[in-house]
Amino acid sequence: MAHVLFVCLHNASRSQMSRALFDRDAGGRHTSESAGSIADPGGSVYPPVIAVMDEIGIDLSDRQPQRLNDDLAGAADVVVTMGCGDTCPFIPGKRYIDWDLPDPEGQDLDSLRATRNDIERRVQALIADLDA
Repeated sequence: MAHVLFVCLHNASRSQMSRALFDRDAGGRHTSESAGSIADPGGSVYPPVIAVMDEIGIDLSDRQPQRLNDDLAGAADVVVTMGCGDTCPFIPGKRYIDWDLPDPEGQDLDSLRATRNDIERRVQALIADLDA
């Protein structure tokens, strides 16, 4: 069983979608967390992200963004970064994957759906790799 940490800037969009899709598709074979790399990740998940995830039966309305900390980073086997650049963590001994995904803030719903679908494909590939 692997533990994956999804990290973006605010923990309000990409990393939240990634974690939710990963948890759904991993079916308990692997675990995950998500976090934001900036000091104040924000108070809630971006509302349009909640809407596009709700379309596929995943409710993110109760999720709270959290700041990346040493405990979260230390527990991860794999760290997936997305758009946090120099603020992304580096923890020796961890496997790193960087997903080049657009920042969902300001995107229309069709663009957010495309980002969600891209994340879903990446998550499925990651799970297949972890299962192998």
